[in-house]
Amino acid sequence: MISGAQIMVKCLEKENVSIIFGYPGAAICPFYDALIDSSVKHILVRQEQNSVHAASGYARSIGKPGVCVATSGPGATNLITGIATAYTDSIPIVAITGQVRSDLLGRDVFQEADITGACEPFVKHSYLVNDTADLPRIFKEAFHIASTGRPGPVLIDVPIDIQDNTIDEFEYPQNVNIPGYKPNTKGHTVQIKRAIDLIQTSSRPVICAGGGVLTSGTKLKLVEFANKTGIPVVSTMMGIGVMPSDHDLYLGMLGTHGKGVANRAMHEADLIIVCGARLGDRAVAAPDQITKTSKIIHIDIDPAEIGKNIKTTIPIVGDMKNVMNHLLDSIGDYHVPALWADTVERWKTDLFRTPPKFEGFVEPRAFVAKLSEMLPSKAILVADVGQNQIWCANNFRIKEGRFLTTGGMGTMGYSVPAAVGAKFARPDREVVVVCGDGSFQMGMNELGTMAQNHLNIKIIIMRNDRLGMVRELQKKNYHEHYTATFLDENTPDFMKIADAYNIPSAKAYSNEEAERIAAEMLQKDSSFLLVCYVNPDTPSI
Repeated sequence: MISGAQIMVKCLEKENVSIIFGYPGAAICPFYDALIDSSVKHILVRQEQNSVHAASGYARSIGKPGVCVATSGPGATNLITGIATAYTDSIPIVAITGQVRSDLLGRDVFQEADITGACEPFVKHSYLVNDTADLPRIFKEAFHIASTGRPGPVLIDVPIDIQDNTIDEFEYPQNVNIPGYKPNTKGHTVQIKRAIDLIQTSSRPVICAGGGVLTSGTKLKLVEFANKTGIPVVSTMMGIGVMPSDHDLYLGMLGTHGKGVANRAMHEADLIIVCGARLGDRAVAAPDQITKTSKIIHIDIDPAEIGKNIKTTIPIVGDMKNVMNHLLDSIGDYHVPALWADTVERWKTDLFRTPPKFEGFVEPRAFVAKLSEMLPSKAILVADVGQNQIWCANNFRIKEGRFLTTGGMGTMGYSVPAAVGAKFARPDREVVVVCGDGSFQMGMNELGTMAQNHLNIKIIIMRNDRLGMVRELQKKNYHEHYTATFLDENTPDFMKIADAYNIPSAKAYSNEEAERIAAEMLQKDSSFLLVCYVNPDTPSI
């Protein structure tokens, strides 16, 4: 005989899950009891939302689904923001929640919450398990759904009696057959042929690459295609890292907070090849203006994304890797006209802006650029949300590493727990967090997780005693009516907080000081917290 809780653990083992992030509670206790004798390592976070962010950082760094666990009621509902964050950024997550006894469902008993209903808008699929014998099939399907097609979170809600019940034997399915779920991965041959013809007749093409390029493992293929054709590349925020930042053909991030040269190229192009990007309002504020002068080839695994935000000339539904291989094989000897290449190269110089400096403060954009030079080639930078995110997106020079942030939902407090997940996924890589003093205070409880697991994560806080991004909006759009964006009176001493967790720390008031301390902290094989004092008037771009 084998219990449902033991089956849940065995399912994770069959999926080669080595680590999960979670927070226990009464309704998930049978699972935790069965976990004791497993090879699966459990990481105790300090709040359930952070378990999803940690699973996300893990998934994005290692390329397979991350797993998080919580109990029923508030434990489960605390997952929702993290699940929504993973959903909008297309991150494969399997979230497991405990639930009250099946016979008590709907009676508003202690810590009951309809978590499958609450999460419905933010998951690819969800399960409320009502038979212990169904657990192997459900877990097999959940991991398949999370990691295939457009990746995303899947929720498994397991009542405590289903965990306690026993069946005669455990058998894990070898295959998955889900009626109605058959992602199209090949890409339509005729559409690809039309796309090739359009590219070969274009004079001013641009590739716009999103997170789908990274998720599908197509980064090197895209670089090869760009090198072969000479087509310049811009990226969305989630697509940062599709090419090395110093590549001659890479123009940087586009959009409201993007690079001038990237936006200019998009507006002047006669053809835009959109690869794995939804092109939301932060990337393209006025899509109708672009489609007046440009034709659009949109490649995406999710047919719902094609044409949703920008009118598409040639839609191609398929896995990015398959489509890009087909494009490489069929493009022939096409190369962009020299006039377009020279024009784009000139814009790089003409549209470059040197950020202003403020005496007695760290200039964050210059420091982030310098930091990227100091880090190893495969380092992982995790940026939070706010001005710090934009400073990193536009100035951190990606080499072979990763840039992790939350683009779709923009969830403050993401960076520290995501870095925890990234470090567990890639313990041999340098993992650095950049966050603001506001966003750090939303995730600083995970210093406990870092300390408990002796993680070597470097945290840089850009302290300006403001909720900087909102204050900037208030300055521009609300006649400098500053409301609820000043932190002067209640910003804690971050160095004392770090000391409470036995994490060394330092502070800097100039770039020279910040660079010297950063060099020293990168030599340490332990966590470190650096507080950089930034002038409150420093803009995002």
